[in-house]
Order: sequence, then C-alpha cells, then structure tokens
Amino acid sequence: MNSDSMHEKSAPPAPLTLLGAGAMGTALARAWLSAGHPVTVWNRTPARAEALAADGATVARSAAEAVAANRLVIACLLDDASVGDALGDSELAGRDLVNLTTGTPAQGRARAAWAQERGARFLGGGIMAVPPMIGVPESGGYVFYSGSADLFEEHRDTLAVPAGTRYVGADAGFAALHDVALLSAMEGMFAGVSHAFALIGGEKDIDPRDFAPLLVDWLTAMAPAAHQVAERLRSGDYTRGVVSNLAMQVAGGATLVRTAEEQGVSTELITPFHDLMRRRLADGHGEEDTTGVIDLLRSR
Repeated sequence: MNSDSMHEKSAPPAPLTLLGAGAMGTALARAWLSAGHPVTVWNRTPARAEALAADGATVARSAAEAVAANRLVIACLLDDASVGDALGDSELAGRDLVNLTTGTPAQGRARAAWAQERGARFLGGGIMAVPPMIGVPESGGYVFYSGSADLFEEHRDTLAVPAGTRYVGADAGFAALHDVALLSAMEGMFAGVSHAFALIGGEKDIDPRDFAPLLVDWLTAMAPAAHQVAERLRSGDYTRGVVSNLAMQVAGGATLVRTAEEQGVSTELITPFHDLMRRRLADGHGEEDTTGVIDLLRSR
C-alpha cells in the first residue's frame, strides 16, 4: 500500500439545503453545521433563518433560491401543504428531496408522486425525537426513512448526522406510518398513566413521586408483551402461550371500572378498550388474549 492510499482523505461533508427553521429545523441545521456540512437555509419568517447565519449557514431569500443551491434538499416545515407551497416555484429536476415534515402515509405517497413528476427523487421521513435530542447520539433519537432506496444509500452518512437512521421500505408512506403507529402507542400509554395517577390523586397519603417509580417499572415489565402480540398476529393463532385469557381479563375489568367509580375518577379512558374486549368475548374468543381486539379495530 502506497503512502497516498494510506493517507487518502475522506470526502468532505456534503452541502445541503434545509427548508424550515422552526425548533426542529434549527436543531437539524445546527447539527449539520457542527459536523462541517455547508447548509443553505430558508424559512418563511426570515428572522428565524437569519439566526442560523451566526452558526455559518447561508440564508436564501426564497425557497426557490435555496433549492437551486444544492442537490440535497431537506424540508422540515409545518405540514404537507406548507411543503407544496414552499416548493411550488422551485425547479426540482435532478434534486433529491427528503421530507421530514410530519404527515400521514397517504400524504407521503402523494408527495412522492408529486416530486417524481417534477424530476426529483424522494424520501419521506418520520422523526422519532424532540429538538433537544437532535445531534446528541446518546439520546437514542432516530428518523424513519422510506422511499427511494438509492437516495437513502447515497445520503445515508449525511442523514445520520442529526440522529440515527432507519430505512423501512420503498413505500414512501411507510416512514409516516411507522411514526404515527409509535406515537399512537405512546398516547395510549400516556392515557393509562393519566388514569393511574387520577386513581391515587385523592389519597393524601400516597405521594405521586413515590408511585411514579412503581408505574415506570410495571410498564417496562409489560412492554415486551408486544413481541408476543406480533408472533400471534404472524401465526394467526391467538391462543398460543396465553396466560391471562380474554375471559379472565373481561371479568377482572369490572374491578378496574368499579375502583375508578369508587375513587371518583371518570372511566372514559378505559371503557373503550373494555368494550372491545367484551365484544370479542361475546364472539366466542374467550381463550385468546387481547390480540383479537386488533381484528375488531381493523374491521370496517
């Protein structure tokens, strides 16, 4: 091996354009700038973009000017309509558009078709992080990506600078679908947490700070049940390995409802799930676990 090969330098950080300088966009821009990437930024409210100039960003006067500056264009805007508005006058042919704007799977697929009609490759994204987690590898934040596999592979290193990357398929709507599915599960967990704290809230001798570790430990212990649900969905056998079957859970649910009533707590967060379990039980599935509720949710 000659000395030139031994001292071969890696490629310099790739330039990119960022549309959107809100809280998330600003965090993304600063992560790329800190890693040495030349960043051209545009924001509908110019002052927000200009604040990044001190960090080394080039501020474009228009979205079209920002798009023209670089091949890799990343959008992190308010909503899908904002993406269309911002890029309406831009020349996208030959550009690689990565859309990190929160949206639905259908919007992701439609935006991919829209970009492809204009000669651009497209990658949808779903950010599983809040701004303080961006640029902090140990935070565990990451971004789902779906769409053009070639685009993802070409820009993988650049995309990995602010947060981890997880490519979830060629369907441009899959990033949003994974994003929303996880957020929906989170909301369900928060609903349970809210109900639990409401139950103890009227007891002056129970400090919520003492209760919180118990709640976290319990939820952590229960979370791996998702793997069992996945296996049952895959096999189609909802009875394999069931410990607490649906009949038992429906019977026990009456105690949960009665306790809430005794504590003066509304049951509106827990009764919808109980209603679904009772429906599944009435259909003759008492030996299953709660996996069959998913079939009820998907039957329209």
